[in-house]
Amino acid sequence: MRRLNAVPTERLHLWLMLASTFSTGVIDALGYLGLDQVFTGNMTGNVLLLGMAFAGGADLPTLRPALALVCFMLGAAVAGRVLRRGPGGWSREVSVCLAVVAGWIALLAVFTAVVDVQADEVLGSVTTSSMAAAMGIQAAAARHLKVAEISTVVVTSTITGLASDSRLAGGDSHFWARRVLAVSLILVGAVAGAALLNVGLWLGFSVSALISTMVAVVGSVRHHRERRS
Repeated sequence: MRRLNAVPTERLHLWLMLASTFSTGVIDALGYLGLDQVFTGNMTGNVLLLGMAFAGGADLPTLRPALALVCFMLGAAVAGRVLRRGPGGWSREVSVCLAVVAGWIALLAVFTAVVDVQADEVLGSVTTSSMAAAMGIQAAAARHLKVAEISTVVVTSTITGLASDSRLAGGDSHFWARRVLAVSLILVGAVAGAALLNVGLWLGFSVSALISTMVAVVGSVRHHRERRS
């Protein structure tokens, strides 16, 4: 704990958002592989799925990606309203939002442990919609924190920045380390999520909930320590 206290706040926030990025990889793997090809964190994927389905793409889902897109936006909108009540950077409102994400995913872990949501169309849709809403809240909190190059839910812009600012492109490779970490962690998270599915959805949700809880608690403890000092 003493070592963690010695870490500068800006760097600690970076680490926490990178941990959330890994968690998003787990969640998206659960949604896409375990719940009928639905992205619950990466909304670009859902927009593309819907576009291809509307153009006549064979066997592509439409209802769950559409619901996930709407619920992600609702989650982000509600979180945005809450976050506007607080100051910039980490605040009580950020802690509340991330605690809601952690609790939400923990409830999904319990729910999927006792109910076979993969066998029921309605329950599967409710599950993916809930996942997307939680990821919308997380994305809004990450956006409010403004950790450069880390959104926790998408890495397309991160990859673009990594390439366009590289030495090969004549740039100074600024932020290259965090960009590489963000891309790597969402990839490793997806690998982990796919592997955890071999046991069950509940285990993937449990791992993600544990990470989200750690992010909320560590960030909140640091925020309160800084306020006292």
